[in-house]
Amino acid sequence: MKMIKTFGYLIITVVVLSACSSPKEKIQLNIKNLEETLFSDENKMVDRDKASELIDAYIEYADEFPDDKQAPDYLFKAGDMAMNLNMPHKAIEVFDRILQNYPDFEKTPQCLFLKGYVYENNLNDLEEARKIYTEFLEKFPDDEFADDAEVSIKNLGKSPEELIKEFEEQTKKEGDI
Repeated sequence: MKMIKTFGYLIITVVVLSACSSPKEKIQLNIKNLEETLFSDENKMVDRDKASELIDAYIEYADEFPDDKQAPDYLFKAGDMAMNLNMPHKAIEVFDRILQNYPDFEKTPQCLFLKGYVYENNLNDLEEARKIYTEFLEKFPDDEFADDAEVSIKNLGKSPEELIKEFEEQTKKEGDI
């Protein structure tokens, strides 16, 4: 009987605490639980449904609390995850949101670069990719991804065979020197 009474108090405490937690805390807890579920075993395949749910939770947090310091971080995670799950339009939408609403966010340059990457590699829109990479170089010429943007522009539209041939020719030239 004492055990049942203790268990009853425990349930009441949990219910009261969960009812009293703020919407922000509820979303954060949901995000934490989804992250733990998705990333608990590195060897298993990612559950696309759970990953999509996590993307939605990240975006929901930013929708509800746009001025919170975690909002751009969560959006970046959502964009990165969408990109890696081959959801290019969702990734671009999220990266654009960061670029527009959080221009001082530390990963804003990376968002612009990744947007170009998505256009190049996921959507095969080479002209838009070139435009974005060029914009990236104009805005962030000293960024750690500047060299990558230059190489990407140089190699836009080239097949893997063409890239291998160029690499072999370059290696041969360097060997002749």
